[in-house]
Amino acid sequence: MIKRSPVLCAALLFFMNSQAQTFSGTGGNVPDYPNTATFSINVSGLNPSTIDTSNFGLEQVCINANHTWDADLEISVIAPDGTTIVLTSGNGGSGDNYTNTCFDAVSSTSIVNGSAPFTGNYRSQEDLGYINNGQNGNGTWKLFFRDMWSQDSGYCFNWSITFGNNPAKPFRLSSSNLPIVMINTYNQTIIDQPKIFCHMGIINNGYNIRNYVTDPYNEYNGRVGIELRGSSSQSFPQKSYGLTLVDSSGLDIDSGLVGMPKEHDWILYAPYDDKTCMRNILTYKLTREMNRYGPRTKLCELVINGKYEGVYVLMEKIKRDKKRVDITKLDSATNTWPGISGGYIVKIDKSTGNGGGGWTSNYPPVVNTNGQTIYYLYDYPKDYKITPQQKNYIRSYIDTFETVTAGPNFQDLQTGWRKYADEGSFIDYFIMDEISKNVDGYRLSSYLYKDSTGAPKTGGRLMAGPVWDYNLAWWNADYCNGNLSAGWAYQFGTACPGDGWQVPFWWDRFLQDSIYSRDLKCRWLSLRQNVLDTTHVFYLIDSMATYLNEAQQRHFVRWPILGVYTWPNPSPLATTFAGEIANLKQWVRDRWAWMDANMPGNCWDLGVHNEGSFESYFNVFPNPFGDELNVQFYLSSDLRMKIELCDAMGRTVSMMEEKEYGSGSGSVKFDLGGKNISDGIYFLKVTSDKGVFAKKIVR
Repeated sequence: MIKRSPVLCAALLFFMNSQAQTFSGTGGNVPDYPNTATFSINVSGLNPSTIDTSNFGLEQVCINANHTWDADLEISVIAPDGTTIVLTSGNGGSGDNYTNTCFDAVSSTSIVNGSAPFTGNYRSQEDLGYINNGQNGNGTWKLFFRDMWSQDSGYCFNWSITFGNNPAKPFRLSSSNLPIVMINTYNQTIIDQPKIFCHMGIINNGYNIRNYVTDPYNEYNGRVGIELRGSSSQSFPQKSYGLTLVDSSGLDIDSGLVGMPKEHDWILYAPYDDKTCMRNILTYKLTREMNRYGPRTKLCELVINGKYEGVYVLMEKIKRDKKRVDITKLDSATNTWPGISGGYIVKIDKSTGNGGGGWTSNYPPVVNTNGQTIYYLYDYPKDYKITPQQKNYIRSYIDTFETVTAGPNFQDLQTGWRKYADEGSFIDYFIMDEISKNVDGYRLSSYLYKDSTGAPKTGGRLMAGPVWDYNLAWWNADYCNGNLSAGWAYQFGTACPGDGWQVPFWWDRFLQDSIYSRDLKCRWLSLRQNVLDTTHVFYLIDSMATYLNEAQQRHFVRWPILGVYTWPNPSPLATTFAGEIANLKQWVRDRWAWMDANMPGNCWDLGVHNEGSFESYFNVFPNPFGDELNVQFYLSSDLRMKIELCDAMGRTVSMMEEKEYGSGSGSVKFDLGGKNISDGIYFLKVTSDKGVFAKKIVR
């Protein structure tokens, strides 16, 4: 008998193991949205059976499939233990088919950078290496197809998976200068409702202290409910998530995260289509500097089930809360006056899929070529909690606001639209949507809120805001003139009259009000000196870019889309992160210069500007006056003033307490009943460190 040499045996064993082991399977129909398809391969006899990133594991997945508009498809491979890797999602534009297309971890071209029809080898969109996690490779492997848009279907002819001694290796996050959020779903798939319950830990060692994935969870360490969130953004490969912090029983618990006030509802926003990663952050920051509520945010990096998911924005969700939208809490027992007067949050948005969650306005948008309407959604209380009486109240209130605004006396300072809505909040909302030229502005994800009658901050009137969803603003939309620095966002219907979701008529109507136009111009000129000073805003942008500079490099390895069109990026596409920042700043320069030249209205401002006269700036009514005299004014900044009513000889008849008045719109009222004032000529006199001004009035 011939004995085999130990060396020869070892060589044969190496030769056997170094051979690729390929398993093939058939496919079938790929149905149209919203249906999905799954095709299986049963792997058995894999040698060795354990797949890992060191010695032996998955190397390649190949497919043959026909489908029009490849960008409609999301295709994933699912391992026996449930680990899911996205091979391609949203790539290929209007091109067709995957013909002999193979996905691996080593090809020089990512599928994201390829073009349809796809043929040959590409690096998969997600790292195949995460599937080589030490699991047993024997079992059922699945190829998953999801068509993300309607109107077409396709066919998968066949597919295969190949294992070998050059296994795919994943990118692993080890440390970051940003907080690190780590989520373990225990192999559950995160879906769009209902939430799944899992574990979340946050590592945040403090300012300028590095965070390591091996550090203990020191910011949060507990259970969360998590679900997908967003509408069109759910088609992006990088997903956004809604989070609810819960205890071991599944009950909501409040906790402050990364320096933000305590609450239980949070959002992990994925800035996939915003290659600066900062458009929402910048919007909300500037809004807070304007003394309006904007959601607080914190940049972080996210790891889910050991898989690096890139840069995210952890931020507050819009909701009623003392530290968020600070309005009165309503419950089901509050159904009579005055409690029923507030508070409410409503949203102008798409009605699709919201059932009985809102109502259609009685007034169409200015542009309604296809019979477009405006739809209001109940946001707080939610449509499943709000009582019929509360529904009727807030709907009636907004109906009245719209009726008055559409009426002939809408400018009347006592009975017009200002009786129902706070002018200053609508001015600030207008400015924010216009400086960013938000293509979704005014018409989608647009909020209004109302506190109870007599509320100190709002007077119980309708307030515009809070601001929300600006990822397609700031020069990030290539449709409906969203990329142009010129033109008004509120005139969306002029650019896209056929779009199903238009702007409420009252934004046009406000600008027919000379007082509103004047106050808008005053506010604009004031903000351009501080909050909206270009130097200040560029400092904010550059500061965020510096803070992001390390993490963005990992982010764009995970999502290799720099220089690649992702809907709806305008051209030219920057090929570097620095180029994205430079493009944003140049657009801001151009946009704000256009607004400086085209902002309507004339402003006479006690603080700085003198574009008109005192007569056009101060509103005094009625004139002639009786036992009551009302004074309205606008200040660009806080100003100490003494306001007096004087007779023709200059003697003080009545005086308001000298005090500091806050910036923005203000008012005072003289109650003259019982003062025995004779008829004749009087003067309203205003004294401040800016000077002394007087306005003639008559009794």
